[in-house]
Amino acid sequence: MNTDIPEVVILRLPLYARVLSILVTEGIQVASSHTLANLLQSTPAQIRKDLSYFGRFGKQGRGYNVAFLYHELGQILGLDIDWNIAVIGVGQLGTAIINYGGFVSQGFHIVAAFDTDVEKQGTYIGGLGIRALNQMEDVVKELKVDLGIVAVPPSQGQEVVDRLVKSGVKGILNYAPFQARVPKGVWVRDVDPVVSLESITYHLKFGKHTKRAQRTQQEPFKRERKGHQGTELASY
Repeated sequence: MNTDIPEVVILRLPLYARVLSILVTEGIQVASSHTLANLLQSTPAQIRKDLSYFGRFGKQGRGYNVAFLYHELGQILGLDIDWNIAVIGVGQLGTAIINYGGFVSQGFHIVAAFDTDVEKQGTYIGGLGIRALNQMEDVVKELKVDLGIVAVPPSQGQEVVDRLVKSGVKGILNYAPFQARVPKGVWVRDVDPVVSLESITYHLKFGKHTKRAQRTQQEPFKRERKGHQGTELASY
């Protein structure tokens, strides 16, 4: 497999997998690049180019075997592996993340939760005991945590990220509104609903109701922008 793959291509793979999962559910056995492009509001050439980084999956004039391609993309994305997650920050957002049922079906298991609030420590959410932040390093190693979800105030964000990195966690989903500093080899994805809403209200205010402006969920189909110190972000 080509290891020099643009990050923006990797960001598109889960979208391909999602569409393919729907086609599998609908009993569709074969889909052309034109079909996938229409569903994703992309182009057939883009679909073929992206998939070519990972091998040859389709036959000219016949399209892609939907079930096979879905299985292959799942392996490429690591969805054939169970991943253990720790949630740091058990406020309203952290609680919602813990209670969200959509992770398990994709192989993501929340196995630990941490908070600095002593009144929350020792209590349970969704059957998961909340631990003190200073227990993180031992717990992460004991439970073999692979990923961290950060849902703390920005003032605590960097400390939490530093603790995760020190504990050996290489993947972080960051909901805290700050730019995390991480060493090379650690991957961070920033999720900020407020920033996303503000980018939408710009278009609403100035009346730029073009097709491109409206399809903000297709952001990975636009150009790439590299972040800093191990973080790479798509340019939306």
